[in-house]
Formats: sequence, structure tokens, C-alpha cells
Amino acid sequence: MIKWDAVKLSNNDQIAMALRPLNSGETVRVKSPDSIFSIEVAEDIPICHKFALQKITTNEKINKYGEQIGAASESIRAGQHVHIHNLKSLRAILMNNRKG
Repeated sequence: MIKWDAVKLSNNDQIAMALRPLNSGETVRVKSPDSIFSIEVAEDIPICHKFALQKITTNEKINKYGEQIGAASESIRAGQHVHIHNLKSLRAILMNNRKG
């Protein structure tokens, strides 16, 4: 039986990935490289989607699996869903830079 609800695969990550659907207001257990800790999710998080483990400011780079995947397009609260509505993907950033 899995004893955690989400994973943070690198200590450099500000986000975790849900291993099951998570409900708003639920306290979930996150497995990180060094520990298992709890956080309350601020909204429903679909399975395999990302959520913030800490406050992320607008334009702050976001890491997943220890690698930069993009930047926040708006301020993101701890426990909030991180997806295309508040994340500028690295691919989109790189493509826009090539156009300039």
C-alpha cells in the first residue's frame, strides 16, 4: 500500500505530482527524496497533475524532476494546481525567444 499521495522527485522542485485525484482542502502526504511531509491542497488536483508546494511568484522559474519546465504566468499559492492556466511552459518560452 502506498503511504503517500504525491511525489516530489528532486529537492529543487517547487511542485509535486498527484498520484491520485486530490480534493480541495484535503491534507495529503508528499514523498520527497529526503522525507514524507504533509500539505493541504487549495483546489481539486487531477491525477498526474502538478501542484505547488510553496508560494511561487509571477515569472519565477518552476522546476519538476530537478529541471526547469517553465515559469509562473501568475502568482501561485502553496497547494494550488499548476497547469497551463498559470504556467508558461519552457517550450513556449523557447519558441517565443526564437521569433524575436
